[in-house]
Amino acid sequence: MSLKDHLYELRYRLGMAMLIVAIGAIFGFIWFEVRLGPIPSLGDILTGPYCQPDLAQYRAEISNNGKCALLQTEPFEIFMVRLQVGTAAGAVLLSPGWLYQIWAFITPGLYQKERKFARLFVSAGALLFVAGAVLAYLVVPEGLKVLLGFGGDNWVTALTGSKYINFVITMLFIFGVSFLIPLVVVMLNRAGVLSYERLAKWRRGLMMGLFVFAAIATPGTDPISMVVLALALVLLFEMAIQIARVHDKRKAKLRKDEGWDQLDDDEAAPFNYVASDAEGNDPGEKAIASEPPKRVNYDDAT
Repeated sequence: MSLKDHLYELRYRLGMAMLIVAIGAIFGFIWFEVRLGPIPSLGDILTGPYCQPDLAQYRAEISNNGKCALLQTEPFEIFMVRLQVGTAAGAVLLSPGWLYQIWAFITPGLYQKERKFARLFVSAGALLFVAGAVLAYLVVPEGLKVLLGFGGDNWVTALTGSKYINFVITMLFIFGVSFLIPLVVVMLNRAGVLSYERLAKWRRGLMMGLFVFAAIATPGTDPISMVVLALALVLLFEMAIQIARVHDKRKAKLRKDEGWDQLDDDEAAPFNYVASDAEGNDPGEKAIASEPPKRVNYDDAT
């Protein structure tokens, strides 16, 4: 394809992705107030941590027909919150659609092996992000209990909708993104940037850095959220280190089996220099596999 065709393709893919996000935003905006069968409304899901019975002693008695409710202080506050949350929820739910548009634009330039690893890392990243968001949702009530309990009997809490929703969404986002850090470590190890030996040597410092990161990243500054995030990251990071150990062990065995480390400095490595096509096929593999590596005399080189 020419550069012009690539730009047309990019415009088409971006347009389709934006259309999918817009459809998701409409769906999320409606879901904010409507139950989907056994699934509660999006508003009920977000206000669930704040409306738990354990927090009743800390919050003011603000209700909507006897139901726990947040406070609106501006005319368009709830509309903007509903639009913001609906867009975010719709984008997450329909993420396979707009991610496919990005994938369809990028994948023609990737080899088959690169596509395989891209699918694997994208799938693992999605699962880790969701796991982090779910953990954050479970931690929010405990964090609120600690934060609201500082005032004792002298304070009562009446949270506004925008500030509370922003707090919850920020927690979900930070936990989800933080869970991707170990995946980045695995990717760097696969690329040969970080070895298991180096990771093992830096383990203590990196663990300490994860606790510092958790203390800075958590918006509530409560010890519960910080400790839970730090412990989860330490566990995932240790899993990433063990994955790097297995990968480096297999890589070292491959080098030993193929004799890469036993080659002289002036001896050509037994690499296959024939480029493969986009599907991973190597037309010249059989042809050069039978040819022994040629010795190179660098003294005669010009």
